[in-house]
Amino acid sequence: MLALPTSPYCPDRFAAQRRLTREVPLGTGPRGPIVVGGTNPVCVQSMTTTSTRDVEATSDQVCRLVESGCEIVRITAPTVKDALCIGDIRETLNRRGISVSLVADIHFQPAAAMAAADFVDKVRINPGNFADKKIFDLREYSDQEYADELVRIEERFVPLVEKCRRLNCAMRIGTNHGSLSDRIMGHFGDTPAGMVESAIEFVQICERHEYRDLILSMKASNPQVMIEANRLLVARMADLGMQYPIHLGVTEAGDGEDGRIKSAVGIGSLLEDGIGDTIRVSLTEDPECEIPVALQLVTLAASNRVPDTEAAADVVGWELDPYTFDRLPASETACGPVVLGGSQVPLVQVRVSFEEWERVGDVLCREQVTGQGEPLPPADIIALEIRDTHDVERLQKIRESWSDDVALAAVLLSPVENVVELCAACDKVDVMDGADWDLNAMQDVMAASRDHACMLQWTLRGGHARSGWTARSYVRLGEVLRVAKECGHPSIGVGLCAPGLISAGRALAARFRRDGHNIPVQLISDIEGTDDVRLSAAVQLGTLLCDGVGDSVQVSLPLDDPTARQRIAFNILQASGRRVIKTEYVACPSCGRTLFDLQDTTERIRSRTAHLKGVKIAIMGCIVNGPGEMADADFGYVGSSAGNVSLYVGKECVERNIAEGEADQRLVQLIRDHGRWVDP
Repeated sequence: MLALPTSPYCPDRFAAQRRLTREVPLGTGPRGPIVVGGTNPVCVQSMTTTSTRDVEATSDQVCRLVESGCEIVRITAPTVKDALCIGDIRETLNRRGISVSLVADIHFQPAAAMAAADFVDKVRINPGNFADKKIFDLREYSDQEYADELVRIEERFVPLVEKCRRLNCAMRIGTNHGSLSDRIMGHFGDTPAGMVESAIEFVQICERHEYRDLILSMKASNPQVMIEANRLLVARMADLGMQYPIHLGVTEAGDGEDGRIKSAVGIGSLLEDGIGDTIRVSLTEDPECEIPVALQLVTLAASNRVPDTEAAADVVGWELDPYTFDRLPASETACGPVVLGGSQVPLVQVRVSFEEWERVGDVLCREQVTGQGEPLPPADIIALEIRDTHDVERLQKIRESWSDDVALAAVLLSPVENVVELCAACDKVDVMDGADWDLNAMQDVMAASRDHACMLQWTLRGGHARSGWTARSYVRLGEVLRVAKECGHPSIGVGLCAPGLISAGRALAARFRRDGHNIPVQLISDIEGTDDVRLSAAVQLGTLLCDGVGDSVQVSLPLDDPTARQRIAFNILQASGRRVIKTEYVACPSCGRTLFDLQDTTERIRSRTAHLKGVKIAIMGCIVNGPGEMADADFGYVGSSAGNVSLYVGKECVERNIAEGEADQRLVQLIRDHGRWVDP
């Protein structure tokens, strides 16, 4: 197995800094020469969904992408004939005066890659199926057999390397989770380590032949796998003295809010680490819809990329493993009818004003069904804002008819006189740091919450423009924890609400590890940051959740509807792999290989299956990367030929070439047959 690298994957986990790479030129775009890597801006790209052989339709779509702000466009070339059509597309764009970097997407066919290199600025190959075996023959390879296979691969790969070097054509070596070769699978399994080694083998062949215009990518439909693989790749390259640029993307992210949030979690997390030189947001929508999301993620990361030494002050090391999921330990802590920490899934808290409570409070406390027919659980904790004694009285009246399934919390924005009555009326009190709290007031809240079995959370509010974290904040928290220990309080939590939540959360986790605190942590996202506030929240919360930090989350964004804040929080937990609340769809974004209308098909299947909590369904336009591309999906709906669909259970094809008109019902029956169906 591949040993963990000795080099770090980023210079500083507490201060975002762009990773320095070699520069790779990619022709000319709408605003001049395109260069990926170095200190150049992060480029955004997409992929056409039309048939490559339909030159006019594909050229029209490329033009629309350029108008939307796209700089790099990838076009599929499954055959030599398709590759030659890219030359016609290039000529058509030139006649229209359109400058854009074109990329040929190659699977299986080295001859198609050789033909396409004459017309494009970059050729994308997948090591899992370009020159390596993919017949799903899992077996052990001896060291000699492994070495012999590498020799064979090099012989098939070198002609393309030499041609790209001669033409100054760049290459992306793009590894996809689930499409690794049999040889790699036999040695490493379907793992991030296998993904990395698959790419590195091809890079080393290129280097032996003096070719270095390379861009690498590690893609997966699971953001956690994608994050871990890219971190591992960067650290491995550092060990080997390589500095190649990275392309980022979450494959088969899906559509709508789910696709945007999942992409923001995966791509945004790595951009926040300074990793990523070009990105694609893969949505099951028209490709032009991908570009605004990608541009916002780039803008959001750039706004945070300011070194901040204060964030890491007094922190010794970082003990969470960045290459595998390792949750920050926290003791189980009771909060009325719910429990935080331990092995419990992260909870969702929704903070509301009394006016919002009167308007939608009953909705927040019961399960809902979204406009797409998906279930939305009730909030785990409802937190009402308390500013004065009158608010405490209003809280007491609400408590009289409170649900037994949802915890009632009070956000104490300033000291109040009737603190005993407050603690008697709720399950949790959030005390906001920065208010006028002296030691006596703190002790009063401690005693009252302890005596009434009310959980106490001390929420740190950042004042620093970037990180929102100061060493003084931790000193203040230490005072609170000391008082809690002296009075014997059994239920203490810590909230974190800061403009730079990621660096602040990592610093808090490192300090907790150092000082031995096993206290539940609530992450609160309250920064706007982009036109689409969902992206800001997904990057902030998703990054830390994938780091293993966070026992509850709260989305506090400028949204008028508290149910939207509730929905976004649950969707971020699902995208981060921390809590399953509904059906998950692994839906590819379509390309020229797609054998049916992915948008209509995805919406149709969702309308029948959206209520199946915990079921993962892959909807794939073709099977170009093999069934492994569906990764860990439970069921697969895959285009097999024009008008026909094959159905999968896991990676096994169980029904072949079903007419598309019958496939939806057959999928439902397949789910029934495997005991996963429940009636809506």
